[in-house]
This record gives sequence, C-alpha cells and structure tokens, in this order.
Amino acid sequence: MSSFSIGEMATRLGMSTDTLRYYEKIGLLPRPLRDSGGRRRYVDADLARLLFIQRAQAMNFSLAEIGHLLQLRERPQKTRADVRHLAGEKLAQVELRLKSLRLLRNELRLLLNLCAGSDDGRCPILDSLDNEQA
Repeated sequence: MSSFSIGEMATRLGMSTDTLRYYEKIGLLPRPLRDSGGRRRYVDADLARLLFIQRAQAMNFSLAEIGHLLQLRERPQKTRADVRHLAGEKLAQVELRLKSLRLLRNELRLLLNLCAGSDDGRCPILDSLDNEQA
C-alpha cells in the first residue's frame, strides 16, 4: 500500500494542499492517517477518492453533488437509480447551457458581421450592449 504526504498528493493531483485540507474539512475526504510526527499520510484509497472528485468536477458536478455521489458510491448496488437521476439532471443543465451558448455564439457572429459592415463610425457591438433589453 502506497503512502503519500499532503505535498506529494497535491503534486500528483495538480491541486493545492489547501484544497486537500478543504475537502477534508467539508467531508469529501475522510481524515487521513497521521504519521508519528502528526503529518497527514494519504493512501491509495484517498488517491482514488480524489481522482473521483476531479472527474466529477470535470463533469460540472458541484461539491455538494459530489458529496452525494460519494455517499452513493459507498453502496453502489442500491443506488443506480439515484445516480442515474443525478446524471440526468446534470445532462439537462448541460443541454440548457449549450442552448444558451449557441444563442450567444449566433448573436456575437451577427454583431461581428454588423461591425465589419459598418461605415458610419459607430460600433454595433457597443450599441447592442448599450441598448440591450433586460
């Protein structure tokens, strides 16, 4: 079984030691073992848990959602429907965000085209930002 200091774990995962301490504080990471000097020692299970957290964050799950997923992870045989529901909600959020981003892309393209074709010295982009309806 491997053992890592907080610095080694942070370097391995590309995160700060403060992040590791924060995850411990909010309960995403159990309190690690301590060596005789009182220093944190992380094991392979901690590494696997932190990699899970990183992958879940990359999928845009919030820390609260990740905490829930970690709880469900502890009893996977009984949680498939719950995990499927959470993932479905996340997918719906992503779809909504994509729709919003497509609209934004189209609006920016239009404004750039209007700006390129404008000969009167005015800036259609700034005009649009000044006149946008709330």
